[in-house]
Amino acid sequence: MVTRHILPTLGGIKLQKLTPQHLQKLYKAKRQEGLAPGTVKNIHRLLHHALNDALRWELVSRNVSDALDAPRVPRQERIMITIEQAQRFLDVIKDDPLEALYVVAIFTGAREGEILGTRWDDIDLIKGQLQIRRTIARVPKQGFKVSEPKTPKSRRLIHLTPYTVEALKRHRTRQNEARLAAGPLWDDQGWVFCNSVGRPIEVASLLTRSFRPLLEKAGLPRIRFHDLRHAFASFLLALGVHPKVVQETLGHSQVSQTFDTYAHLLPTLHEEAINRLDDLLSNRG
Repeated sequence: MVTRHILPTLGGIKLQKLTPQHLQKLYKAKRQEGLAPGTVKNIHRLLHHALNDALRWELVSRNVSDALDAPRVPRQERIMITIEQAQRFLDVIKDDPLEALYVVAIFTGAREGEILGTRWDDIDLIKGQLQIRRTIARVPKQGFKVSEPKTPKSRRLIHLTPYTVEALKRHRTRQNEARLAAGPLWDDQGWVFCNSVGRPIEVASLLTRSFRPLLEKAGLPRIRFHDLRHAFASFLLALGVHPKVVQETLGHSQVSQTFDTYAHLLPTLHEEAINRLDDLLSNRG
Protein backbone atom coordinates (compact mmCIF):
# COMPACT_ATOMS: atom_id res chain seq x y z
CA MET A 1 0.00 0.00 0.00
CA VAL A 2 2.87 2.36 0.82
CA THR A 3 4.88 1.66 -2.31
CA ARG A 4 1.95 1.52 -4.71
CA HIS A 5 -0.38 4.22 -3.40
CA ILE A 6 1.33 6.56 -0.92
CA LEU A 7 4.94 7.11 -1.99
CA PRO A 8 4.22 8.04 -5.64
CA THR A 9 2.21 11.04 -4.38
CA LEU A 10 3.70 11.91 -0.99
CA GLY A 11 7.20 10.41 -1.19
CA GLY A 12 8.87 13.68 -2.24
CA ILE A 13 7.39 15.77 0.60
CA LYS A 14 9.44 16.31 3.77
CA LEU A 15 7.63 14.99 6.81
CA GLN A 16 7.51 18.37 8.56
CA LYS A 17 6.05 19.98 5.41
CA LEU A 18 3.17 17.51 5.11
CA THR A 19 -0.27 19.16 5.33
CA PRO A 20 -3.88 17.97 5.52
CA GLN A 21 -4.29 19.28 1.97
CA HIS A 22 -1.63 16.85 0.76
CA LEU A 23 -3.57 13.95 2.25
CA GLN A 24 -6.87 15.25 0.88
CA LYS A 25 -5.32 15.46 -2.59
CA LEU A 26 -4.05 11.88 -2.25
CA TYR A 27 -7.47 10.52 -1.25
CA LYS A 28 -9.17 12.39 -4.09
CA ALA A 29 -6.65 11.07 -6.63
CA LYS A 30 -7.11 7.51 -5.42
CA ARG A 31 -10.88 7.75 -5.67
CA GLN A 32 -10.52 9.08 -9.21
CA GLU A 33 -8.25 6.13 -10.04
CA GLY A 34 -11.16 3.88 -9.12
CA LEU A 35 -9.90 2.52 -5.79
CA ALA A 36 -12.62 1.12 -3.56
CA PRO A 37 -13.70 3.46 -0.74
CA GLY A 38 -12.57 0.84 1.77
CA THR A 39 -9.05 0.85 0.30
CA VAL A 40 -8.86 4.65 0.49
CA LYS A 41 -9.99 4.45 4.11
CA ASN A 42 -7.25 1.89 4.81
CA ILE A 43 -4.68 4.28 3.31
CA HIS A 44 -5.94 6.96 5.72
CA ARG A 45 -5.70 4.55 8.67
CA LEU A 46 -2.16 3.56 7.75
CA LEU A 47 -1.07 7.21 7.47
CA HIS A 48 -2.81 8.06 10.74
CA HIS A 49 -0.94 5.33 12.63
CA ALA A 50 2.38 6.19 11.00
CA LEU A 51 2.00 9.90 11.80
CA ASN A 52 1.05 9.04 15.39
CA ASP A 53 4.38 7.24 15.65
CA ALA A 54 6.13 10.27 14.18
CA LEU A 55 4.39 12.44 16.80
CA ARG A 56 5.49 10.18 19.67
CA TRP A 57 9.04 10.22 18.34
CA GLU A 58 8.88 14.05 18.13
CA LEU A 59 9.52 14.06 14.38
CA VAL A 60 6.41 16.24 13.86
CA SER A 61 4.52 18.69 16.07
CA ARG A 62 1.09 17.32 15.16
CA ASN A 63 -0.63 14.50 13.27
CA VAL A 64 -2.00 16.27 10.21
CA SER A 65 -4.38 13.40 9.47
CA ASP A 66 -6.36 14.39 12.59
CA ALA A 67 -7.60 17.42 10.64
CA LEU A 68 -9.40 15.14 8.18
CA ASP A 69 -12.40 12.87 8.57
CA ALA A 70 -11.72 9.29 7.53
CA PRO A 71 -12.97 8.63 3.98
CA ARG A 72 -16.52 7.34 4.11
CA VAL A 73 -17.27 3.80 3.07
CA PRO A 74 -20.86 3.23 1.90
CA ARG A 75 -22.49 0.37 3.80
CA GLN A 76 -22.94 -2.57 1.45
CA GLU A 77 -26.23 -4.43 1.39
CA ARG A 78 -25.31 -7.95 2.45
CA ILE A 79 -27.04 -10.96 0.98
CA MET A 80 -27.84 -13.12 3.99
CA ILE A 81 -28.55 -16.75 3.25
CA THR A 82 -31.18 -18.57 5.28
CA ILE A 83 -30.86 -21.79 7.27
CA GLU A 84 -32.73 -23.61 4.48
CA GLN A 85 -30.32 -22.25 1.84
CA ALA A 86 -27.34 -23.27 3.96
CA GLN A 87 -28.76 -26.79 4.30
CA ARG A 88 -29.28 -26.95 0.53
CA PHE A 89 -25.67 -25.85 -0.03
CA LEU A 90 -24.42 -28.52 2.40
CA ASP A 91 -26.38 -31.15 0.48
CA VAL A 92 -24.86 -30.03 -2.84
CA ILE A 93 -21.24 -30.03 -1.62
CA LYS A 94 -21.38 -33.59 -0.26
CA ASP A 95 -18.44 -35.58 -1.67
CA ASP A 96 -17.03 -32.48 -3.40
CA PRO A 97 -13.19 -32.38 -3.15
CA LEU A 98 -13.47 -29.13 -1.14
CA GLU A 99 -16.53 -30.11 0.90
CA ALA A 100 -14.62 -29.75 4.18
CA LEU A 101 -13.46 -26.23 3.29
CA TYR A 102 -17.02 -24.99 2.94
CA VAL A 103 -18.15 -26.92 6.02
CA VAL A 104 -15.41 -25.23 8.06
CA ALA A 105 -16.48 -21.83 6.70
CA ILE A 106 -20.15 -22.33 7.57
CA PHE A 107 -19.62 -23.98 10.96
CA THR A 108 -16.75 -21.82 12.29
CA GLY A 109 -17.14 -18.38 10.69
CA ALA A 110 -13.39 -18.30 10.00
CA ARG A 111 -12.12 -15.88 7.36
CA GLU A 112 -11.10 -17.13 3.92
CA GLY A 113 -7.39 -16.42 4.53
CA GLU A 114 -7.55 -18.10 7.94
CA ILE A 115 -9.09 -21.28 6.51
CA LEU A 116 -6.65 -21.47 3.61
CA GLY A 117 -3.81 -20.76 6.06
CA THR A 118 -4.72 -23.70 8.31
CA ARG A 119 -2.20 -26.54 8.64
CA TRP A 120 -2.98 -29.99 9.93
CA ASP A 121 -1.08 -29.34 13.16
CA ASP A 122 -3.58 -26.55 13.88
CA ILE A 123 -6.40 -29.10 14.09
CA ASP A 124 -7.11 -31.63 16.83
CA LEU A 125 -9.71 -34.02 15.41
CA ILE A 126 -9.93 -35.93 18.68
CA LYS A 127 -10.76 -32.89 20.82
CA GLY A 128 -12.60 -31.22 17.93
CA GLN A 129 -10.60 -28.00 17.99
CA LEU A 130 -9.18 -25.61 15.40
CA GLN A 131 -6.48 -23.12 16.35
CA ILE A 132 -6.33 -20.00 14.16
CA ARG A 133 -2.64 -19.11 14.02
CA ARG A 134 -2.04 -17.53 10.60
CA THR A 135 -3.55 -16.26 7.39
CA ILE A 136 -2.40 -16.66 3.80
CA ALA A 137 -2.96 -14.50 0.75
CA ARG A 138 -1.42 -13.97 -2.66
CA VAL A 139 0.42 -10.67 -2.92
CA PRO A 140 0.96 -9.28 -6.45
CA LYS A 141 4.53 -9.93 -7.71
CA GLN A 142 5.45 -11.63 -4.41
CA GLY A 143 3.48 -14.86 -4.45
CA PHE A 144 1.80 -16.32 -1.40
CA LYS A 145 2.40 -14.50 1.87
CA VAL A 146 1.82 -16.11 5.25
CA SER A 147 1.20 -13.61 8.03
CA GLU A 148 -0.19 -13.16 11.52
CA PRO A 149 -3.98 -13.10 11.88
CA LYS A 150 -5.79 -9.80 11.35
CA THR A 151 -5.78 -8.73 15.04
CA PRO A 152 -4.54 -10.23 18.34
CA LYS A 153 -8.12 -11.35 19.00
CA SER A 154 -8.03 -13.20 15.67
CA ARG A 155 -5.63 -15.73 17.19
CA ARG A 156 -8.28 -17.95 18.70
CA LEU A 157 -9.41 -21.47 19.47
CA ILE A 158 -12.56 -22.61 17.69
CA HIS A 159 -14.54 -25.67 18.75
CA LEU A 160 -15.57 -27.92 15.87
CA THR A 161 -18.94 -29.63 15.56
CA PRO A 162 -18.99 -33.42 15.05
CA TYR A 163 -20.27 -32.76 11.51
CA THR A 164 -17.18 -30.62 10.80
CA VAL A 165 -14.82 -33.19 12.31
CA GLU A 166 -16.24 -35.95 10.10
CA ALA A 167 -15.92 -33.74 7.00
CA LEU A 168 -12.27 -33.06 7.87
CA LYS A 169 -11.56 -36.76 8.40
CA ARG A 170 -12.95 -37.53 4.93
CA HIS A 171 -10.92 -34.66 3.52
CA ARG A 172 -7.72 -36.02 5.07
CA THR A 173 -8.37 -39.38 3.45
CA ARG A 174 -8.85 -37.70 0.05
CA GLN A 175 -5.70 -35.68 0.52
CA ASN A 176 -3.66 -38.80 1.33
CA GLU A 177 -4.95 -40.35 -1.90
CA ALA A 178 -3.95 -37.21 -3.82
CA ARG A 179 -0.47 -37.35 -2.23
CA LEU A 180 0.02 -40.92 -3.41
CA ALA A 181 -1.22 -40.02 -6.91
CA ALA A 182 1.16 -37.05 -7.15
CA GLY A 183 4.18 -39.05 -6.01
CA PRO A 184 7.42 -37.03 -6.07
CA LEU A 185 5.57 -33.96 -7.37
CA TRP A 186 3.82 -33.55 -4.00
CA ASP A 187 5.17 -30.53 -2.11
CA ASP A 188 4.21 -31.28 1.48
CA GLN A 189 3.74 -27.92 3.22
CA GLY A 190 1.18 -29.19 5.72
CA TRP A 191 -1.81 -27.25 4.38
CA VAL A 192 -5.24 -28.67 5.16
CA PHE A 193 -6.60 -27.21 1.93
CA CYS A 194 -4.20 -27.29 -0.99
CA ASN A 195 -4.01 -27.90 -4.73
CA SER A 196 -3.28 -31.22 -6.43
CA VAL A 197 0.43 -31.09 -5.53
CA GLY A 198 0.19 -29.82 -1.94
CA ARG A 199 0.67 -26.10 -2.54
CA PRO A 200 -1.66 -23.26 -1.41
CA ILE A 201 -4.95 -22.83 -3.21
CA GLU A 202 -5.40 -19.91 -5.59
CA VAL A 203 -8.42 -17.94 -4.35
CA ALA A 204 -9.41 -16.86 -7.87
CA SER A 205 -9.49 -20.50 -8.97
CA LEU A 206 -11.42 -21.50 -5.83
CA LEU A 207 -14.13 -18.95 -6.58
CA THR A 208 -14.52 -19.50 -10.32
CA ARG A 209 -14.04 -23.26 -10.55
CA SER A 210 -15.60 -24.39 -7.28
CA PHE A 211 -17.55 -21.94 -5.11
CA ARG A 212 -19.68 -20.16 -7.71
CA PRO A 213 -20.62 -23.31 -9.65
CA LEU A 214 -21.68 -24.94 -6.37
CA LEU A 215 -23.80 -21.91 -5.46
CA GLU A 216 -25.49 -22.10 -8.85
CA LYS A 217 -26.07 -25.83 -8.47
CA ALA A 218 -27.70 -25.23 -5.07
CA GLY A 219 -29.87 -22.43 -6.46
CA LEU A 220 -28.31 -19.84 -4.16
CA PRO A 221 -27.62 -16.17 -5.01
CA ARG A 222 -24.07 -15.26 -6.04
CA ILE A 223 -22.79 -14.46 -2.57
CA ARG A 224 -19.17 -13.81 -1.62
CA PHE A 225 -17.15 -16.44 0.22
CA HIS A 226 -17.00 -13.98 3.12
CA ASP A 227 -20.79 -14.10 3.33
CA LEU A 228 -20.51 -17.63 4.74
CA ARG A 229 -18.88 -15.98 7.76
CA HIS A 230 -21.80 -13.57 8.03
CA ALA A 231 -24.23 -16.49 7.74
CA PHE A 232 -22.48 -18.29 10.62
CA ALA A 233 -22.73 -15.21 12.84
CA SER A 234 -26.37 -14.55 11.96
CA PHE A 235 -27.31 -18.17 12.72
CA LEU A 236 -25.67 -17.97 16.17
CA LEU A 237 -27.37 -14.68 16.99
CA ALA A 238 -30.73 -16.06 15.83
CA LEU A 239 -30.21 -19.01 18.20
CA GLY A 240 -29.80 -16.56 21.06
CA VAL A 241 -26.03 -16.93 21.50
CA HIS A 242 -24.64 -13.94 23.42
CA PRO A 243 -22.91 -11.38 21.13
CA LYS A 244 -19.77 -11.58 23.31
CA VAL A 245 -19.45 -15.28 22.46
CA VAL A 246 -20.05 -14.51 18.77
CA GLN A 247 -17.38 -11.78 18.94
CA GLU A 248 -14.78 -14.15 20.37
CA THR A 249 -15.62 -16.90 17.90
CA LEU A 250 -15.36 -14.53 14.93
CA GLY A 251 -12.16 -12.95 16.24
CA HIS A 252 -13.56 -9.40 16.31
CA SER A 253 -11.35 -7.05 18.32
CA GLN A 254 -14.32 -5.50 20.17
CA VAL A 255 -17.90 -6.60 20.81
CA SER A 256 -18.95 -3.21 19.41
CA GLN A 257 -17.65 -4.38 16.03
CA THR A 258 -19.97 -7.38 16.23
CA PHE A 259 -22.91 -5.12 17.13
CA ASP A 260 -22.08 -2.72 14.27
CA THR A 261 -21.73 -5.51 11.72
CA TYR A 262 -24.93 -7.31 12.68
CA ALA A 263 -27.05 -4.39 13.89
CA HIS A 264 -29.59 -5.16 11.15
CA LEU A 265 -30.42 -8.43 12.95
CA LEU A 266 -31.01 -6.86 16.34
CA PRO A 267 -34.57 -5.55 15.80
CA THR A 268 -35.74 -9.08 14.96
CA LEU A 269 -33.87 -10.52 17.94
CA HIS A 270 -35.31 -7.85 20.21
CA GLU A 271 -38.82 -8.69 19.03
CA GLU A 272 -38.22 -12.38 19.72
CA ALA A 273 -36.87 -11.57 23.19
CA ILE A 274 -39.88 -9.40 24.08
CA ASN A 275 -42.28 -12.10 22.86
CA ARG A 276 -40.49 -14.72 24.96
CA LEU A 277 -40.67 -12.40 27.99
CA ASP A 278 -44.40 -11.95 27.40
CA ASP A 279 -44.87 -15.73 27.21
CA LEU A 280 -42.88 -16.18 30.41
CA LEU A 281 -44.65 -13.56 32.49
CA SER A 282 -48.20 -13.82 31.16
CA ASN A 283 -48.53 -17.61 31.51
CA ARG A 284 -48.18 -17.77 35.27
CA GLY A 285 -51.20 -19.85 35.97
